Amino acid sequence: MKPFTYERVNSPAEAAAAATRTQGARFIAGGTNLLDLMKLQIENPAHLIDVNGIGLDRIEPTPEGGLRIGALVRNTDLAADKRVRKDYALLSRALLAGASGQLRNKATTAGNLLQRTRCPYFYDTHQPCNKRKPGTGCAAIGGFSRQLGVIGTSDACIATHPSDMAVAMRALDAIVESVKPNGSTRATPLANFHVLPGDTPHIETVLEPGELITAVTLPAPVGGTHIYHKVRDRASYAFALVSVGAIVQRDGSGRVAVGGVAPKPWRVEAAERALAQGAKAATEILMAGARPKQDNAFKVTLVERTLGAVLAQAGAKP
Repeated sequence: MKPFTYERVNSPAEAAAAATRTQGARFIAGGTNLLDLMKLQIENPAHLIDVNGIGLDRIEPTPEGGLRIGALVRNTDLAADKRVRKDYALLSRALLAGASGQLRNKATTAGNLLQRTRCPYFYDTHQPCNKRKPGTGCAAIGGFSRQLGVIGTSDACIATHPSDMAVAMRALDAIVESVKPNGSTRATPLANFHVLPGDTPHIETVLEPGELITAVTLPAPVGGTHIYHKVRDRASYAFALVSVGAIVQRDGSGRVAVGGVAPKPWRVEAAERALAQGAKAATEILMAGARPKQDNAFKVTLVERTLGAVLAQAGAKP
């Protein structure tokens, strides 16, 4: 690990200001992803800004009937919150499907959204990776691609986003709140927060340098059956080959977001209008344009079968 400087801040404004003073500064809270990347010298921030003391650790109701989740709310606390379990069960179930209890105790809401890909070529500094070092190429293309993306990818990168929480929040129409170094704030729908790789896979979100996530807002609850189904190579502590987060209504309509297949939580609203016709019809729209590799072509079929299992569990037409 390369040397770095460190400071603690006491407010979001102080954090944003600190980020402008040192080039290459990074915010740190739980550190469950960033510290690993620093040890491997994949990330080499010159300065760490500890944001644990800035007070963004509460879950509060909104005037619109939803919930405002502070950026520093730990995954364990979010999954266990009575309001989340009652009205946003999809989110609670997705969180509990991710990582281990120890990691959930440290990992934060904002950090979960910002975690970086688990592509093995990204983690191997001896391999070319456009996400790690722009312009060097993508070893995953033509390499072992079983865990990697089949849709939304590009000729520069086929990595996937690893978050379970983000899949649920995408289905729930979450909005990400943030503050820029100049003090201005903005609210970004999660649908637009993560960006597809294109020719710049190292740019993963719309956040500007020094911009800090302050909260994630969920709209008023959506009724129906909330299901999160995660398919993985082993029963625990593994990232999804395919995951399906769904909210299914009695008439078979609903919402669906998919993980493990794309560089961001994958949701196509047009596919949801075909849900009542069954998983096959919905998947044809959801996965239209998929470009699988030899090792991961099974994922397209796995999405259909997983979605079918979810619909059957909800009592709808599979």
